[in-house]
Amino acid sequence: MEIFLYPLAFLLDLLFKDIELWPHPVRFIGATLVQLEKFSRKQSRISLKYAGLLSLCFACVLVGCGVLAAISLPVIGILFKVYFAYAGLSLGGLLEKGKEVLYLCEIKDIDRAKRKLSYLVSRDTSDMKEEEILKSLAETLSENFNDGFVAPFFYLLIGGPTLLWIYKTVSTMDSMWGYKTKKWKELGWAGARMDDILGFLPARISFLFIFLMGFFYKRDVAIFKKMQRAILDAKKMESPNAGWPMAAVAWIFESKMGGEASYFGKRIQKPHLGGEKKWDTIKIKTLIVFLLRCGILCCICMSFISKC
Repeated sequence: MEIFLYPLAFLLDLLFKDIELWPHPVRFIGATLVQLEKFSRKQSRISLKYAGLLSLCFACVLVGCGVLAAISLPVIGILFKVYFAYAGLSLGGLLEKGKEVLYLCEIKDIDRAKRKLSYLVSRDTSDMKEEEILKSLAETLSENFNDGFVAPFFYLLIGGPTLLWIYKTVSTMDSMWGYKTKKWKELGWAGARMDDILGFLPARISFLFIFLMGFFYKRDVAIFKKMQRAILDAKKMESPNAGWPMAAVAWIFESKMGGEASYFGKRIQKPHLGGEKKWDTIKIKTLIVFLLRCGILCCICMSFISKC
């Protein structure tokens, strides 16, 4: 079953993406975390950091046991297995949303492009110009190639849908609580640290597949020098994982990532990644196709390796 499960899940993700009217498991996780936050903030006997750790453990056990119970059912469990494998991947939806922002930039509808982009990034988009929109889009597409596809696919391969959804629970908690603001710093600490741990290997796997596809794409041995520069750039980032796929893409396309950005009303200077060239609509269109091919290569190679 597993030998067909992985490519089938990948194919279903590309074909159907995230069906908006369908009760997606991430929405259940999000609703659970909202209730856990309310409960945690009412507790006066324990610190918010400890409450966040307990919330993380509870959510992972709840989701993990729920998925395991569903896929263990006779007959219908096979359908649940396929569904949870497919629903945990989000490369198709990521690239589709990227195309929507790209199209709005192409027709010069910058206001709508900023609003669309705001659903994909945590930074402020209200004052962005087209160049900043495209750079931010390239960054989020690169980073989420790992977070939304490579990492969940990796955990699907080594632990099936159950481990995949435990990872997705941690990832969702990090995306909701993992901000270094006064409100979230303590409560989101456990989720952010666990996301860093679980994302460590997948981020570097993403890096390797991006450069492997880059070699096929450009047929240029100089790409190995770019790989060395990208490793140095990735280590500049505050996050131990986010910089790896971003730096890889930035150097493959010889274009700039990082620099100044606004988060929650504060201007932050991020490390410079990649070359000095600017992102334009043609490069973003090429990047979307490039990441799709990276995903296909990743699916084939990782599925094959998992069976060896």
